[in-house]
Amino acid sequence: MLFSVKEYKIVVVGLDNTGKTKSLYKLHLGDVITTHPPIGSNVEGLVYKNIHFETYYHGTHAVIVVMDCTDRARVTLIKDELFRLLRHEDRQHFVILVFANKQDIKDAKTAKITDALSLRCIKTHDWHIQACCALTGYTLYDGLGWTAQQQVEKASPN
Repeated sequence: MLFSVKEYKIVVVGLDNTGKTKSLYKLHLGDVITTHPPIGSNVEGLVYKNIHFETYYHGTHAVIVVMDCTDRARVTLIKDELFRLLRHEDRQHFVILVFANKQDIKDAKTAKITDALSLRCIKTHDWHIQACCALTGYTLYDGLGWTAQQQVEKASPN
C-alpha cells in the first residue's frame, strides 16, 4: 500500500431532536432517512449490561456537539454537559466542533450560540462552530473538513 489511511475516533453528542442522526446519515449516505427519537440519551452516566458508555470517549480525537440553534430553552443544558465533558480526565486531547443545526428555520441564531455556550472560555481545546442544516447537508462537510484539518495539523511535526 502506497499511502496509509489514518482513522480518527469522533464522538457525536447532543440533546434529543437536535439532528445527530440526520447529520450522520447525510454525511455517511448522502441522504436523509426518516428517523425516530431514541429512547435514552444520557451517554455520560448510562450503564447497560455492565458497559460504561463514558469509556467510549477514551482515545477520542474530536467531539461533535449537534445542537438545535432554535431551541434557546435548552442552551444552558448543553453548555453544562459540554463543560462537564471538558473536565473529565480522559478527555484531554480532542477538538470540539459545534454543529449549529436547523439553519433552515427562520429563528436560527448561530452568532449568539458562541456566547450562550461560553465557547470563548474554552482555552484547553480547539473549537469551531459551524452553522448547518442536516436536512439539506448545508455546510456539514465544511465542519467535518475543519475537524480533519485539525487532526492533520496535530499530527504534523513542527
